[in-house]
Amino acid sequence: MHYQLVESGREAFDAPTLFLTADLVVLAAGTLGSTEILLRSKAAGLSASDRTGFRFTGNGDALGFSYNTDETINGVGYGDRDPAGREPVGPCITGLIDLRNQPNLDDGMVIEDGSIPGAMGGTLPLGLGTAAGVVGQDPLGGGAPPPDTVEAGRAIESLVHGPYRGAIRNSQTYLVMTHDDGAGQMTLEDDRVRINWPGVGEQPIFATANDRLRAATRPLGGVYVQNPLWNRLTDHQLTTVHPLGGCVMADDAQEGVVNHKGQVFSDTTGSAVYEDLYVADGAIIPRSLGVNPLLTISALAERCCALIAQDRGWSFSDTPTSAPSAPPAASTGPGLRFTETMRGHWSSEVVDDYEAAAKRGKRDGSTFEFTLTVISRDLKAMVEDHAHTARLVGTVRAPELSASPMTVSDGGFNLMVVDPDELFTRRMNYRMTLTSQEGATFFVSGFKRIHKDSGLDIWEDTTTLFVTVHDGDSDAAALLGRGVLHIEPIDFLRQMTTMEVTNADTIAERLEGLARFGLLFAGGLQDTYGGVFARTSELISDAPPRRRRALRMSAPEVHHVMTADRVIVRLTRYNGGDKGPVVLSPGFGTSTTAFTIDTVETNLPEFLFANGYDVWLFDYRANPALESASQSFDIDLVATRDYPAAIGKVREITRKSSVQVVAHCVGSMSFLMSLASDLKGVRLAVCSSLALFPLSPTSNEIKAGLNLGSLMAALGVETISTDFDGDDRLDRMVDAVLKLGPSAERCDSAVCRRILLIYGEVYKHDQLNAGTHRAIHEMFGVASITAFRHLLLMVREKQIVDKAGRDVYLNHLDRLALPITFLHGSENRLFLRKGTLKTMETLAAANGQDLYRHVTIPNYAHMDLFIGRNASRDVYPTILSALEDHN
Repeated sequence: MHYQLVESGREAFDAPTLFLTADLVVLAAGTLGSTEILLRSKAAGLSASDRTGFRFTGNGDALGFSYNTDETINGVGYGDRDPAGREPVGPCITGLIDLRNQPNLDDGMVIEDGSIPGAMGGTLPLGLGTAAGVVGQDPLGGGAPPPDTVEAGRAIESLVHGPYRGAIRNSQTYLVMTHDDGAGQMTLEDDRVRINWPGVGEQPIFATANDRLRAATRPLGGVYVQNPLWNRLTDHQLTTVHPLGGCVMADDAQEGVVNHKGQVFSDTTGSAVYEDLYVADGAIIPRSLGVNPLLTISALAERCCALIAQDRGWSFSDTPTSAPSAPPAASTGPGLRFTETMRGHWSSEVVDDYEAAAKRGKRDGSTFEFTLTVISRDLKAMVEDHAHTARLVGTVRAPELSASPMTVSDGGFNLMVVDPDELFTRRMNYRMTLTSQEGATFFVSGFKRIHKDSGLDIWEDTTTLFVTVHDGDSDAAALLGRGVLHIEPIDFLRQMTTMEVTNADTIAERLEGLARFGLLFAGGLQDTYGGVFARTSELISDAPPRRRRALRMSAPEVHHVMTADRVIVRLTRYNGGDKGPVVLSPGFGTSTTAFTIDTVETNLPEFLFANGYDVWLFDYRANPALESASQSFDIDLVATRDYPAAIGKVREITRKSSVQVVAHCVGSMSFLMSLASDLKGVRLAVCSSLALFPLSPTSNEIKAGLNLGSLMAALGVETISTDFDGDDRLDRMVDAVLKLGPSAERCDSAVCRRILLIYGEVYKHDQLNAGTHRAIHEMFGVASITAFRHLLLMVREKQIVDKAGRDVYLNHLDRLALPITFLHGSENRLFLRKGTLKTMETLAAANGQDLYRHVTIPNYAHMDLFIGRNASRDVYPTILSALEDHN
């Protein structure tokens, strides 16, 4: 036995919780209870999976202590003692050190604060004090340091007066959740459940957890004490309060015990199930979660219940059936709340210019930062009525004003107020009164200026605040100084995740409110920073916004870059390490959302980030999220303007002499055109699906031969889009022209038919999971007819040419003398494999065979190379291998 089990007690085994009707049994007795029931049932003759009891995990739980710190903790409960007149007990699991964002998921962990039950308090002065002397460690390294006079005095005080004084009062309990290997097995022995899991406590992750706890102890000034049971004499025994697994969810009985609905498999092989026997608790979770599992268990249990009802035709409502004892407070509809952190500098020496004051403050070390929560009871008014004022609460730190944090009162926030002095500009206005611990008051006002530049909304303006400080409680008081604050990328990411719609009746209403506010507040950056994805296609106009999963990467940096012809393109950086930098460029009519789509388990940027790469997503002027996509341009401009500007900016910021590029479809072809136009600073490339010779199947050649691009331009059509308004006469005309192409589609999605009509077979349906198929409209959008016409011209010419049809690129193949790997799906029916093969052969003849290679990916088509449900297993390693060769 290598895990000490802590759950609800023996009662869970003797009297398991069941949801029971005449023909339905749902086991919800907890991980141990449900697994024990199935083990006993199987021993009694129930036919079920032989995997019952396997894949037990303790959720990577670990324990540690900071003993006798310099800080008052009050981390021991009072038990049955009267709490009157006593200091409150320190919080339990309300603070979090989040260390989950690691290159390898299983190396992640969280550290949380814990409190010890009062029943154990009496044992702590002697027990924890002895442990500190025997196994305690100096946070700076080595064994426990000899206590100084103050620390020794606190230790004696605890021994004499108990755990609510002295050293124990100043001791912090740590709770860790990380990832063990989930290889435990539960069996029935001597009529009890036993755990067989040799060596679990010796897994390296637990040594890492103790190293992290030792580091957390360092600023507290205490002695780090690891779990006293975790040592060689006890085989590094662990304690868990989060047992999971034993009846795990899987596709069939060879791999698990229940299916995705929680139904128990009825044999040792196959996917047949008992229709009336379910497990709906932590036993079905197939691995460690690395965080508190309550919400995951609850979500799976609720899903199980919903599927039970759905399969049986039961109707149900999540609305309470009994009226509350008191009428609810009057509601004004949905409200909004979010928290914002900004940091910067200010100066009392320079008061006539914000930027100059910030520079002087930075030189003088005069910092200014705040964490504020914006609260509005009326989201609709906040969005539509610019005079609507939301509350501001929080704290401000400005050491020149007060050594301690100052409290915000009478705070107000206005969203998107028209700027009276500047055309096409709005402001976000802040005002608040600060009160210091010394009793002084200060009035701070600030604004963010949101304006348009070169036709593109620069939403980063929402991350810059100009502040003015007055010595009093209003702006009529004496002016003290000015400054500038900014939101760091990680803080902006946190801000987006704190946005919450309050007082909403349904989840859909909350998501719609978040989407509406997010688009106004953050614009295109909402796509980058996650949260709620709100963009919907007219073809599915009733599609609700959906909440995106958080990407397993650091906070993004967003850079807008102006090209030589004054068009703004976008770079989004996820810095995962020193490898690269690697620039990812998408296809035509899509944005880099096609790379960062969250509906797959691991997308390409996450994969590269986890392998230590500095990842840059490049949205050139064809990105539907940029206004430039709706303007007239050709592929020559992407090659000769966009790529040089983007590659140059990446090299400038990273201070690297060269970059690597992974480009897909038109992104790949225009990149090769850019190289031929003498693009500098690229040392290696991976080019997917399209290269120097756009050889296409008959359907696309017909489209090119009919010269549809010129025809639509002659009709006055400037853009095409996967979005379609059936009530719009021009849209109907465009749709009629597009229907000259093939219209057969194997699914009933109008979005897919539209994509097929415009572009061709962009992906193979059976390579997509359901979530990606539902979200496909998020990746596509508007595209320029002039660019589309240039593409069709190259398809017609069967090679890259300029917009006038001249062969200006293939005369400079020597400029493409760098390592290039060409990827192509074996079932690509949009652009044929022989096109990339011909490109490789042509370049090899010009520059030598050693620089180039061609990889065909079996069973893949075009875009599914990046958004396929198993692309992280089937495709990404090939890309990584190519990058590693010249890293």
